[in-house]
Amino acid sequence: MSQENIEKAQTQSQEKLIQNKSNVNVAFYIHLKSFDNSTRKELKERIKEVFFFSKGIEWKFDSFGIEKPGSRGTDILGYFIFQTSNIDKLKKLFLSEFKDYKNVSKITCSVSEYKKVSEKFFELEF
Repeated sequence: MSQENIEKAQTQSQEKLIQNKSNVNVAFYIHLKSFDNSTRKELKERIKEVFFFSKGIEWKFDSFGIEKPGSRGTDILGYFIFQTSNIDKLKKLFLSEFKDYKNVSKITCSVSEYKKVSEKFFELEF
C-alpha cells in the first residue's frame, strides 16, 4: 500500500475533505443531584429536544456521557460536547431546555478552540 502526502487538494474528492481552519468545542456539564436507572434516558430525551429545536445554530454533536463521582470530583456529571460556531445561541438553547430539569444543581460550560496547523492529503491504494 503506497501513500503520497499532498499539501493542497488536487481533486474534487480531496476538496470535500478540507477541514475548517479552526474548530470550537463547547462542553456542557450537568451537575446531577442523583443518578438512577432513568437518568440517562431523561438526559438523552432532553438533548433530543435541543437537537430538534436548534434551527439557525450551526453545530455538530460530538459526544454524551455520564461521569460518576471519582477522581475529578464528587459530583455526578452528565456531559454533552458540541462543535459550533455560535456559542451564545447554543448556550441560550441549552439553558432553555434544561432550566426546568429538577435533577440539576448547576450547569457548567467550557469552550475550547483548536486551530489547524497543517493539512495533508493522501490516498490509500489497495
